[in-house]
Amino acid sequence: MPTPLDFVFSPIRDLHQDRTRRIHGLFRTAVGETERPADAYCLAHHALEGAEAAARAGDTPSFDWYQAHPDANGTALTTPTAVGPRIVVSPDPGLMPRSPISDTAYYVLGPDTTVASADELALTATAFDTAARHGFGDLLADHAVVTCLLRRKALGDTLVSWAITRLPGTVYTDHVDAPVILGRDLIHEGGHNWLNDALASIGCKLDEAAMFHSPWRNSQRPAFGFLHACWAFPLTMIYTARVLTETSDPAIHRFLASYLDQQRRLLATTTPDYADALALIPHPGLQQRLRSVYTEALSL
Repeated sequence: MPTPLDFVFSPIRDLHQDRTRRIHGLFRTAVGETERPADAYCLAHHALEGAEAAARAGDTPSFDWYQAHPDANGTALTTPTAVGPRIVVSPDPGLMPRSPISDTAYYVLGPDTTVASADELALTATAFDTAARHGFGDLLADHAVVTCLLRRKALGDTLVSWAITRLPGTVYTDHVDAPVILGRDLIHEGGHNWLNDALASIGCKLDEAAMFHSPWRNSQRPAFGFLHACWAFPLTMIYTARVLTETSDPAIHRFLASYLDQQRRLLATTTPDYADALALIPHPGLQQRLRSVYTEALSL
């Protein structure tokens, strides 16, 4: 079994506990002692987002529901996986709202939430198992608590996925009928959630004036976006290199091998800027975490 990557960063744990207590304080409820801290953190943000939207809309029944369910009823929706109980839903992308401050669509657990289909639950559970066996269990245990499966696509189609800072621990992603590919995308978005939490936990606000060329966007991006890409894509590169050795389906093997080759070329173009971008992070421990993953990916 491959060596697990080290995703333990104590400031993140402290952030999870502090923010969860603060949110539960707004609901005047205590955090359950048996709850997994990262799960409670994720679900508390869903409850807060849902309650705030209900309050703004004057929707008293929904607001009262969130008051009575400070975990957004998430603990009743879980399915067992190799990284712990996960929540897997399949919302209609066309009905997902957008925030006034962001064009990115999102979904919030609420009174009408139901779990995904049996096939989708099985697909996602296998994806978590595959990722965990290749060293990414700790990442997904704490940073991919809720998975929103969006559009089912064919192999070779463009797969769109994202995470948002207001709903940490939540992943939105298209998917194909291949757990090994879904595992890659869970790792990518879980990585974004991890870095968002890591930066928040040390109070780091990166200089927005510092711009770097991102080969993934083929444009200049602020340090925040550049460093996010130089973290999340290397994580998927390491995962892909590891799973390729056991991927027997020829079509999926070609797909993953092509992806890895593409990412090698893109990542190599970031080396002139990477050290300068990384130096903007004031925490040596976090710098080292990011650098080690980046360096390993460059060596593939």
